[in-house]
Amino acid sequence: MKVLVTGATGKVGSRLSKRLAQRGDRVRALVRDATRAAALREARIELVTGDLLDADSLAAAVRGVDAVVHCAAFFRGATAEQAHAVNDLGSQQLAIAARAAAVKRFIFTSTGLVYGPNGGRLAGEDDVCAPTVPYPLSKLAAERFLLSLEGLDVRVLRLPFVYGDGDPHIEEVVPMMRDFPPNQRMSIAHHADVAHAVACLLDASSPAHRIYNLVDDEAPDLATLFAAVGAAPPDGSNPEKARPFAALMDGRRLREELGFKPQFPRLADAIAAGA
Repeated sequence: MKVLVTGATGKVGSRLSKRLAQRGDRVRALVRDATRAAALREARIELVTGDLLDADSLAAAVRGVDAVVHCAAFFRGATAEQAHAVNDLGSQQLAIAARAAAVKRFIFTSTGLVYGPNGGRLAGEDDVCAPTVPYPLSKLAAERFLLSLEGLDVRVLRLPFVYGDGDPHIEEVVPMMRDFPPNQRMSIAHHADVAHAVACLLDASSPAHRIYNLVDDEAPDLATLFAAVGAAPPDGSNPEKARPFAALMDGRRLREELGFKPQFPRLADAIAAGA
């Protein structure tokens, strides 16, 4: 396939682009600044300059591709207005451009945070979503638009906390989650398994307009996650701050319908493999 990846200089998109190229896909990366994408160019990934907020730039980006994998998003530090503009309206513009260019498939990487605080129970794809903070609110709005858009084969992949593969993600959240409850559990997945899940959605002929959760076999508690990078457990002093993150995902649909099987089913497996 010829695949356009957005957010290709980000944590998920950069690793995903390279893995899709390694499996034989012809990958084009949408980047805002080509000078930041030297590693992608070295991986023989085609670069196209554009911005989700510039509709005219998107027409050239989607021209001639078979599929779009939309990873670009504004997450940490985004105001509600910025999250809405990039994550919702930007996604809408990209999807409309893809449909106009007769792109066959559109994969939207969303987030498990769309479920909202539900006490840490396993959330399935058909469960009611009730997020309370701007990032997942904007992602959920984009999901709803995309899934209602006629004439475009849309699949939504709800990602958990993504780690591994040289990504300092765990270290970066330690300060932010320092006051979370140490026994609060978090759905996670390795970057390699994100790429595998995306490949499953690219390759499956059906069903269209379907949502899939991606998760490891185990959801570690935060004390275990922190220990993986040598950090002391969080102190639990602000459980209210942690509530928006208190939802776990049920990943059976992806496995049963598309045959997904994680390369790193548990955090311990990735640690043992030095991954």
